[in-house]
Amino acid sequence: MESALSLKPIINVAAICGSLRKASFNHGLIRSAIDLSKQSVDGMAIEYIDISPLPMLNTDLEIDGKYPPAVEVFRQKILQSDCFLFASPEYNYSVTAPLKNAIDWASRPPNVWADKAAAIVSAGGGFGGGRSQYILRQSGVYLDLHFINKPEFFLNAFESPPKFDDEGNLIDAAAKERLRAVLLALKAFTLRLQSK
Repeated sequence: MESALSLKPIINVAAICGSLRKASFNHGLIRSAIDLSKQSVDGMAIEYIDISPLPMLNTDLEIDGKYPPAVEVFRQKILQSDCFLFASPEYNYSVTAPLKNAIDWASRPPNVWADKAAAIVSAGGGFGGGRSQYILRQSGVYLDLHFINKPEFFLNAFESPPKFDDEGNLIDAAAKERLRAVLLALKAFTLRLQSK
């Protein structure tokens, strides 16, 4: 029985948050996704990838075909992942500067995003961060990233009843179930792409 379980494919997911603030709602979505992957989504391992150490993109930092150490580590984690979960807050109708910076570093030759599945979740006011998702999807076209189309996940973090606690942890049961549906769709799409 143990050998049969060990043969199950594990999908390695790199989870990237566009907010650098630890108690941000979008960090809360990633923490919740990690918990869900351990409790109710078999065959999926999610690793949070911290993008705060990345320097701002500057090709002068590329010396003798090498990237700065923090960038090399980040690029290796992206390369070794099967798919991606982005938590993308919306700043000024767009993605955040740290997230765009991370995307750009990993797209430098060779592009390590290419031909992999991805999903986006977001939390915020009003439209729940939705506009940032459209911008990220647009970048994904050039990056050769394959985003799941459904289900979409936008969460208005300021509606009642509260969706997050004071530490930014997701506490809304319905939102958790929607997040689980995103993870299941990402897993299925990743396996489909890998089987081609």
